[in-house]
Amino acid sequence: MSKLNDLITELCPNGVEYKPLSDMFIQLRGMSGAKNKWAESGNCQFIDYMNVYKKIVVDVDDLPYATVLNMNQTVLKKGDILFTAASETADECALAAEIEDDICDGIFLDDHLFGLRQIDGKEFFVRGYLKYAFRSVYFRTIVNKVVRGVTRHYISKTDFMNLVVPVPPLEVQREIVHILDEFTLLSAELSAELSAELKARKKQYEYYQDTLLKFDDKIPQVTLKDIATDIYRGSGIKRDEVTEEGIPCVRYGEIYTTYNTWFKDCISHTKEEYVSSPKYFEHGDILFAITGESVEDIAKSVAYLGNDKCMAGGDIVVLKHNQNPRYLAHVLSTTYSRQQKSKGKVKSKVVHSNVPSIESITIPLPSLEVQERYANVLDNFETICNDLSIGLPAEIEARQKRYEFYRDQLLTFAETGSSILTDRQTDRQTEPD
Repeated sequence: MSKLNDLITELCPNGVEYKPLSDMFIQLRGMSGAKNKWAESGNCQFIDYMNVYKKIVVDVDDLPYATVLNMNQTVLKKGDILFTAASETADECALAAEIEDDICDGIFLDDHLFGLRQIDGKEFFVRGYLKYAFRSVYFRTIVNKVVRGVTRHYISKTDFMNLVVPVPPLEVQREIVHILDEFTLLSAELSAELSAELKARKKQYEYYQDTLLKFDDKIPQVTLKDIATDIYRGSGIKRDEVTEEGIPCVRYGEIYTTYNTWFKDCISHTKEEYVSSPKYFEHGDILFAITGESVEDIAKSVAYLGNDKCMAGGDIVVLKHNQNPRYLAHVLSTTYSRQQKSKGKVKSKVVHSNVPSIESITIPLPSLEVQERYANVLDNFETICNDLSIGLPAEIEARQKRYEFYRDQLLTFAETGSSILTDRQTDRQTEPD
């Protein structure tokens, strides 16, 4: 940091110049006239929204294909800065990523993205600088001022090009990129280590779960159809129909992302008038998500142990029964059950299951007394694993916050006329723990 402060003191002690983006860049439009998008072959490849949204460096090694009639469109090249044009929240608009790959011939930009390329012959920003800058607090603040929309947010390309941004000296930019590259690499290595530890803990839990629930031939094997008192699909609840108050509900995606083996409280609510044919679940019911992104995870199940009458969203199957719900939740999470759930499913962008497939799943079914004992043992073991699972992601999140803190500090500049170094020292916030 001392080298950066020395550069600032030497090169821009009284602040930096601010310029509109339109004075420094030409704007790149997304491809038009595309057919057969997301294909395995075509006459071009394209960079999609998630490739920019999730990463600051675009991976061009495994992009989808499309077929376009007009190949005389802007082809991307190394150093181009790409942006998300629209998203569900304002903070997700104009997130930036950069192409760092030399080989990107024949690669187009999808139509819900746009890009910037520096005006030929001029270098206002060094490579790597803007991919960090446009994710910092300062740049997010100026971007959010021109974001429009209510349920769907977007940014006008004209408004975006009129944004006025700080342009520090190139030597200062290079040092900032060097610092953030090093910090990014260190954070990635530490996060990888913690993630590996978390994965190992989960595998250990799965091993003991599989071992405990592998019964001998004396325990009867039954299908879920045999024990179901009722089984039915939920009714669709759209994202914009989720409310802060109302009747508790579960949407199928939450089964994958939010709930583990069992839960008592719903994170979402809706209003009954939003759903034409509402379907409900109650204490003890098992919920299956019958749409997913992978064969391995399809039909993930969870038990509801709360006391409210709740609404089941679309692509959820509700199983009613007279067994121990915690036991069923554990046994349906074993490798044996997951293999049955995925049997016959074809890997594609979206994987589906259905009621007949769920009904055909076979499980060992001991007496209710034995079910209770096994559920208690596995609940205790899961609690131990979850304590570690909570601690490790929390540590990963803490490291990410620390990275974001330093990034924001590095990318805050005063306009010409005030001391950058003084402003940095005065405005510096407390480093996160």
